[in-house]
Amino acid sequence: MSAQANIVYIEIALQIPHAQSLKEKRHAVKSLKERLQAKFNASVAEIGLQDEWQHAVIGVVMISPDRQYLQTQISAMENILIDFRDVVLTHVQTQWL
Repeated sequence: MSAQANIVYIEIALQIPHAQSLKEKRHAVKSLKERLQAKFNASVAEIGLQDEWQHAVIGVVMISPDRQYLQTQISAMENILIDFRDVVLTHVQTQWL
């Protein structure tokens, strides 16, 4: 018998104020994605505003049998996003699947 999986989808809107080109934006987004993937073992992808220099939308998915663990991970992720120097967090939306 398997445990029930808890799946959380987090949509993150960001501003990248220093970016003066798509190349600079992609560098900042790639760095953030790699950090989130490594720290949280999460699936992370840029899902919106790919052609805008100073804005991005990132989707993150995590799965665990322990919902409380995921809640803790979400809080830790928000702290990293707030402290990440290359981006400004503008909006976070969490959805449990």
